[in-house]
Amino acid sequence: MTRRIIGPFNRVEGDLEITLDIDGGVVREARVNASLYRGFEQILLGRPALDAISITPRICGICSVSQSVATVAALADAFAIKPAPNGQLGINLIHGAENLADHLTHFYLFFMPDFARPVYSNKPWFAEVERRFAAKTGLGAQAWLVARARLLHVTGILAGKWPHTLAVQPGGLTHAPDDGELMHLRSILADVRDFLQNTVFGTTLERIVELDRRPALDDAIEASLAAAGDFGLFGAVARDLSLENLGLGYDRFMSFGAYHGEGGALFAPGIMDGGAPLALDPNVFSEDPSHAWLMGDVAHPLDGETLPYADRVDAYTWCKAPRVEGRPVEVGAVARQLIADQPLIRDLIGKGPANVFARVIARLLESARIVLAMEDWAARLQAHASVCVETGGADQTSGIGVGLVEAARGSLGHWLRVENGLIQHYQIIAPTTWNFSPRDKHGQPGPLEFALQNTPVDDDEPTPASVQHVVRSFDPCMVCTVH
Repeated sequence: MTRRIIGPFNRVEGDLEITLDIDGGVVREARVNASLYRGFEQILLGRPALDAISITPRICGICSVSQSVATVAALADAFAIKPAPNGQLGINLIHGAENLADHLTHFYLFFMPDFARPVYSNKPWFAEVERRFAAKTGLGAQAWLVARARLLHVTGILAGKWPHTLAVQPGGLTHAPDDGELMHLRSILADVRDFLQNTVFGTTLERIVELDRRPALDDAIEASLAAAGDFGLFGAVARDLSLENLGLGYDRFMSFGAYHGEGGALFAPGIMDGGAPLALDPNVFSEDPSHAWLMGDVAHPLDGETLPYADRVDAYTWCKAPRVEGRPVEVGAVARQLIADQPLIRDLIGKGPANVFARVIARLLESARIVLAMEDWAARLQAHASVCVETGGADQTSGIGVGLVEAARGSLGHWLRVENGLIQHYQIIAPTTWNFSPRDKHGQPGPLEFALQNTPVDDDEPTPASVQHVVRSFDPCMVCTVH
């Protein structure tokens, strides 16, 4: 048995270190270290309730709208506020823009460059992958950065800026668009659609969202390859490297539900356990700090605290271990689309675990679904109409609230208690906290730790490509994790 420590990990958001115990050419055990403590929950204590809207988006420079939406959802829950329907459409648009930007940034800048590493230089697809995805020089990444800047103008128009907007409020949005701004929004979405159809998929978004079985996916990958689509190139790489057999996780998934409206969530909330759908019940959540440099014992987020304790025995990370009825769950696009009953993802996973291939396919498929939804929200968003309801001085009241949303990387929850207008308790569980959690008091590995087991490792690679693929298939955001 040998031990190898990989870190700091590059091309992830934040600080990450992985410890691998290797025997017989495969990983036997893995430990994930989120190696930074930040303390946003402590910063919030004692402040006026509405200060949270200014502070929590600073948790992350890439998931800031998600943090903002979770905060206002918790405040709205605490004070029984329902946002204006027209404002909810605007919130969905800026949230969708951020999540779409995250998905494709992961694909072009974080995940695919690993296949342009010298270890794959003898592969028939290497030259084209290097041309499209090599770090700094990849033409695909350069094209995406131009499209990304155009996409994020959606947030500039509706919310003033990105990241760290203050425009999302418990009652809705602060800015009602005019007719010219709506036309601008729709022209941006037309350009985003062109990028996805011509550069990413090489086919229409409608064809992508209608994929329902593995044979249809294989046909779409071949069509994309013929049209020089990056989706097809990924499919060819995945098939050659058998990525569907890499990074097998738990067969338990969770989604809080995404993009709410008067008719409910676009992507439904729920739990999927071994292929069996279950209702989402946040009352059975817990946070286990037994292997984190944090104080306390297992507790529900409304009762727990996040206080550093560097001398804790057996600790190896600043990340707690969140659990659902004492069990780990995987979150993210693959969980979201599985629980939303998307037929292709259901066919790829069946009743089993996710894998590297399914996680990336789910993220790309969801990107197509988000663009179509954004086109619909933009068509229904009314110019000059109310986008925010009167909240009546919410910072002067008391209450308990929970905000459950879906960031690009998975389920994000904020729990707060306000007394006499001041925050007395605040706890956050971010998507990567679920996926990159350490062991709990029963010794259960977190989802990534479990998925890394049995990963093949070449002795000649100091940072094995296979490990990089598994880790990045989760699209981690470590700054949100340790908040």
